[in-house]
Amino acid sequence: MIHQNPLTLVTPVKNGEHDNLEALLTKIRNDIINGLPQQFESLNTIHYARWVLLEPKDADGKPQPDVGVRLVFSSDFDGDESQHLSDISTKCAQFFDDMYSHCEGYPVPDERTPESRKNYLSQWRVKSSAFFAGAPGRTLPQIIQENELRNHIWNFTKAGNWNNKSATEIHNAIKENILATTGFGWATQSTKTPAIKWLGMALLGIILLILLPFIIIWVLIINFFLEPKDETLGLTPSQVDEAHIKKLEEYEDLQNQNQFTQVLIMKPGRIRLITLKGLMLFAKALISYLFVNGKLMGIPTIHFARWVMIDNQKRMLFFSNFDGSWQQYLGDFIDKSGWGLTGIWSNTQKFPRTKFLFAAGAYDEEHFLAWSRYFQIPTAVWYCAYPHLSIKNIINNSYIRNELFKDLNEQQAQQFLNRF
Repeated sequence: MIHQNPLTLVTPVKNGEHDNLEALLTKIRNDIINGLPQQFESLNTIHYARWVLLEPKDADGKPQPDVGVRLVFSSDFDGDESQHLSDISTKCAQFFDDMYSHCEGYPVPDERTPESRKNYLSQWRVKSSAFFAGAPGRTLPQIIQENELRNHIWNFTKAGNWNNKSATEIHNAIKENILATTGFGWATQSTKTPAIKWLGMALLGIILLILLPFIIIWVLIINFFLEPKDETLGLTPSQVDEAHIKKLEEYEDLQNQNQFTQVLIMKPGRIRLITLKGLMLFAKALISYLFVNGKLMGIPTIHFARWVMIDNQKRMLFFSNFDGSWQQYLGDFIDKSGWGLTGIWSNTQKFPRTKFLFAAGAYDEEHFLAWSRYFQIPTAVWYCAYPHLSIKNIINNSYIRNELFKDLNEQQAQQFLNRF
């Protein structure tokens, strides 16, 4: 099984090059929206990619003198990170040269080689604190192929006359058609889909049980000594800057999927940082052991998400690619995992008032939605390899493939047909 992995690069932009780089990003963005192919698509390994111009601002929106403008790149890709960097440095050379020539220290034209490009990009890598893939183990070609299989079967069944045919007879007819159709030989082999790792969950439960007294004391310290002093944003959605909202909405709801980018500033103190790191470890364990079938904390719409600490762990980036609207996405988070949202994000500045680390916070929906918008930043360029597919579609298509050449009874065959 080939694993999906994240790459995040945070690269300083040259003084005076902000506007030129922004203009280039705007052109790439418009080209993608208009369906013009990009050089990196030829790799056939990138599920999602985005570029963000990270402006140096504090939690109040004021300029920060300690950092300059950075270009942030993120990709969700198949395979090994080193190979991914080699591929974009070799096969996407012109694309990355055009963009990163606006960044500090990029090799001058005479010194640009696959090796020098890779070395340059590698030095700006930032490791993810936690990374979620909604359909783990499925490569980009697999996702595309399985969707083509599903569409072929759909068209075949819609065109046929199945009166007085049982579900098993229809299933057998589909198998015969696929075997007789060129290009679907791969479908005779089932694909491995991830399963919940119950042993890992049991070990996690034992560790939490052992640590429970310390966790309770820790939460009480936060509740009585830190949370009463926290400053909140205190805005409602209608009070967030209208121009900022309009800028965000320009790049939303253009298709069935959406993107979400936040930059957050950590609350001061080691307790908050240790708390966040502990929760990130917990999240990584749950993602590895439990959230393997398309749902993150019960939310069935997230394709990829990641948390990234930058600037000596003073700031946190959050990226998400999801199905549906922004309002629906955050509403699902509140309804199904508000405690998780609160536990993680309450360690960042201006978050709605929390209690005992996991209570209140995100459940104060009006203030939470305003906080989310306030700290959301515009994504300059966003690319998705399959904008027409939901995470449910991707998971379902793998089930179709795996059930296609099995010997199914009538009930199982009917379940198979209900997948279309």
